[in-house]
Amino acid sequence: MARRDVHTVQSGERTNADGKPVGNKILLALPDNEYLSIRAQLEFIDLPSHLVLHEPHDSLHYVYFPNGGLLSFVVVMESGATVEVGIVGKEGIAGNPSAVGLMWNPLREVVQIAGDGFRVKVGVFQDTLRSSPKLQMILSRYTMLHCLQVSQTAACNRLHSAEQRLARWLLMTQDRVDSGVVPITHDFLATMLGTDRPTISLAAGILQKKNLIEYPRGAVKILNRKKLERSACECYGIIQQLNGELGLK
Repeated sequence: MARRDVHTVQSGERTNADGKPVGNKILLALPDNEYLSIRAQLEFIDLPSHLVLHEPHDSLHYVYFPNGGLLSFVVVMESGATVEVGIVGKEGIAGNPSAVGLMWNPLREVVQIAGDGFRVKVGVFQDTLRSSPKLQMILSRYTMLHCLQVSQTAACNRLHSAEQRLARWLLMTQDRVDSGVVPITHDFLATMLGTDRPTISLAAGILQKKNLIEYPRGAVKILNRKKLERSACECYGIIQQLNGELGLK
């Protein structure tokens, strides 16, 4: 019987020591010996919406592996103004600066869409990395691709209209949460996209008039994904290519 490739392991075939199923793609991609070295340290946690996992410049205490939901990486200015520069779902990790020995992060990490996942203490994670070459390689690749995503998002926030940015954000989010309904308020969208609520309401209204979305209270429902892709700027296509490299496309 041929040996099964560990990269084909599906969600639910791996659990932590308490029997909680693993859906995070990084953990699922590890070879068996490396996964077993970290399995006992995986602490299952719920990730409720708006939970702040890390504040700017605080010490890093945990690394997070989401099974689902959506985390946002947010720049916070001295004035209190904020803008989202990156998102992470089940494909990724939060707290990864600790992988290269950094014990702080200038970004706020906040749960934007509720889910669950696992956390590992930073010291334990760093110890595990030393004897886990495959994990080191996966994280290096993931970090580089995520930095490219952050760069593209920063350019998008500066150069494209609110309508285009909202379309791009909704598509990126649906890629990760696997649902046509995105539970998010206009106020929170405005914070993430670095604008105000009236601007988001106007952009959402334009997309709704085109029958691309509808927005019941506290959520946005995507009605026509193909047309929504055409309403987004070129940044989504570039980010989608990066998603393909991460196995999200």
